[in-house]
This record gives sequence, C-alpha cells and structure tokens, in this order.
Amino acid sequence: MNDDGSTGMTMDGDGTMGGMPPSAPMSMNDSGSMGMGMDQDMTPMMQMTFYWGKDASILFKGWPGSSMGMYILALFFVFFLSLVIEALTHCNLTPTKSNRMMRTMLHTSRVVFSYLVMLAVMSFNVGVLLVAVLGHAIGFFLFRILKKSSEKDSDMPPMAC
Repeated sequence: MNDDGSTGMTMDGDGTMGGMPPSAPMSMNDSGSMGMGMDQDMTPMMQMTFYWGKDASILFKGWPGSSMGMYILALFFVFFLSLVIEALTHCNLTPTKSNRMMRTMLHTSRVVFSYLVMLAVMSFNVGVLLVAVLGHAIGFFLFRILKKSSEKDSDMPPMAC
C-alpha cells in the first residue's frame, strides 16, 4: 500500500494494469468450443461431457471413425469385453499347485480387459457407457445362472482387494 492509501496498481491508457500483459482473448475454435487464443492447428482437447453420437474416438485415435458400421462394431467390441470380464470373474479354479499359472493368466487378462472397458467408457460416449453396463449386467446374470450347482450361492462375487 502506498502513502496515499492506494495499492500501487494503476491503469494504463490502454486499459491494462501497469506492467501486466493483457490476457489472451476468448475465441471460438473449429470444434465450437471456447479457446484461450490458441492457434487453430493445435490438437483439440478430449470430450469431457457425455454426448450421443457415432463420432467418437474409442481406445485409439481415429477408431471407429465416422462410419456408423464401425461405430456399431466398436459397441459390440465393448459389449463383448464386458461379457468376458464377467466370465473371468466368475470362473472359479480351486487353488492347486498345477493351476497357479493359469489363475495368474486369467486374473491378468481380466485386469487388462477391465482397463480397456474403462478407457472406452472414458470416451464419454453414452452408447459406449450403455453397452458396457449392459454387457456387465448380462454377463453377471448368465455366468451366475450357469455356474455349477455344487458351488455355494452368494448374492455377489467377492469384492475384497
């Protein structure tokens, strides 16, 4: 604070604070979102809200593209991955020395597929979210019903870490 009670900040003739550069102007870019004065050739940011539509990037840049057929194929792929995750979750192998490696491979596969579904859902496409949830729900129903009757029945699979 100065002796005269002011904070020492003054307005210049061009409307900026003394010695401070002006902020970048807000402008609309090609994708319709607001930019902070960035060049138009910069890569657009990822979609951060849920949206409907076939134009999505799921798992890989440019996949499935803008084709409706490829989008439907991508939805089937996510649905299938969700079913496989449920199948692997409910595949119970009794622990023995001979199947330790098999159990490890099944667990690793389940984790990899789970991360792939998670990344697909992170595309924020509502269709992808719905088929992932539907795949898990149908997989849970099928693989709980089709399990051996000799196994003890519980409402949910173990969720312990």
